[in-house]
Amino acid sequence: MSDLIEGRQPVLECLKAQRPINKILLAKNIERHGLIAQILYLSKQSGLLVEFVDHRALDRLSLSGRHQGVMAFTAAHKYTEIEDILAAAHAKDQPLFLILLDGIEDPNNLGAIIRTADAAGAHGVVTLKHRAVGLTAAVARSSAGAIEHVPVARVTNLNDCIRKLKEQRIWVAGLDEQAEIEFTQADFKLPLALVVGGEGKGLSRLVKENCDFLVKIDMAGKINSLNASVAAAVVMYEVVRQRKS
Repeated sequence: MSDLIEGRQPVLECLKAQRPINKILLAKNIERHGLIAQILYLSKQSGLLVEFVDHRALDRLSLSGRHQGVMAFTAAHKYTEIEDILAAAHAKDQPLFLILLDGIEDPNNLGAIIRTADAAGAHGVVTLKHRAVGLTAAVARSSAGAIEHVPVARVTNLNDCIRKLKEQRIWVAGLDEQAEIEFTQADFKLPLALVVGGEGKGLSRLVKENCDFLVKIDMAGKINSLNASVAAAVVMYEVVRQRKS
């Protein structure tokens, strides 16, 4: 399964068709007129990430050898809107269970989180448009098919997303190793959005401040943290446990 589109006209047509795109790569020295100007305009209109890279980097990535200084990484699956996730949870008459991701960059982690979200009955996953991995072919493989069943939405600003969720009386819990509350002591029976930080960085300062509360996983060993997808799985299943009791 390929997620790479090469060439000026193919990438432009991909943008015109509003096909889900994770990011676009352009050669650093490319002339910004004609088709390139259109690509830049449509990318900006869609809020897509555009990276300018060395031409040799594009040569290494190219499968066809005819990239013309332009590549687009398309999504392996269509994104959804947060409103649709909320509506689906409401239709099932279930308290919301949403996973928010603050900068997950590893496709294996994202795939594993989506897979666990499916197993734990989460209604959806929200990730960032920028500085985060999108729904690539590698993510699809790591999810073991769960990408077909778990709605994934993308947002430009996670803090804006959190504020809107709180306005709808959804509790927002952040997973943070410096938190004072052990995750098993929190009340996860209410409508909930669980925020998981990126690899090595954790939650950003503003995201921490915007959460209603923070929870931690106590570590008994010499390593003071878990892999992001493992930590997310531990807490997701505490949500499952509480809601079944």
